Amino acid sequence: MMIPDGVSNDPTLQEATRELEAAIHDARVAFDCIGLGELDRAHTSAVTARVAIDAAVTAVQTALAQATVSGAPYGGELKADR
Repeated sequence: MMIPDGVSNDPTLQEATRELEAAIHDARVAFDCIGLGELDRAHTSAVTARVAIDAAVTAVQTALAQATVSGAPYGGELKADR
């Protein structure tokens, strides 16, 4: 896993990074399964990729909220998801 600079000390962003890495893996598995005609397994991997992305979004929103409260340099305004 490659963690971007400035993230290593923030456990919330580390978790977001791990979740995105998992999502990438699951999306690749889903892609390969489609190519092999294994649609059930492709579906399962696509769903787990989506769950990992949702978890990463939650972690990033948490980091943004913490930054807003503490004035940390993650910047930007916390905006509603939808």
